[in-house]
Amino acid sequence: MEEYISKSNEETLKFAKDFAKSLKVGDIVLLDGDLGAGKTVFSKGIVSALSNDKIIAVSPTFVIVNVYNTNPPVYHFDLYRIGDESELDAIGAEEYFYGNGISLVEWPSRASHIFPKNVIKVNIIKISDNERKILIER
Repeated sequence: MEEYISKSNEETLKFAKDFAKSLKVGDIVLLDGDLGAGKTVFSKGIVSALSNDKIIAVSPTFVIVNVYNTNPPVYHFDLYRIGDESELDAIGAEEYFYGNGISLVEWPSRASHIFPKNVIKVNIIKISDNERKILIER
């Protein structure tokens, strides 16, 4: 398990940009952490890195998934507001997970059984207003 301490949103963005270099097509990154922990900030860093800073990611809280035309494409899910897992079936989530891009999933525990075993888990723990512990399990 990798561990990183971030002392600001900027450090979290930089770490996520570096982390993005290790990602490949088919990777599913499960982003876990409390509200305000930094899951979307981490996602923004990945999207920024894969688009050469041309695309700014936004939270897909109300739309469930945002698709970013990065290289490779990024499918950014936020499962916080799903009523049940059938909503993921309705949008064809598994086609994204097994498609030609990278999937980032915030709040994965809301639909944990649909993910394969070979995922990358990122847990972001809020230590203080600015400081975060980022744990990565591959």
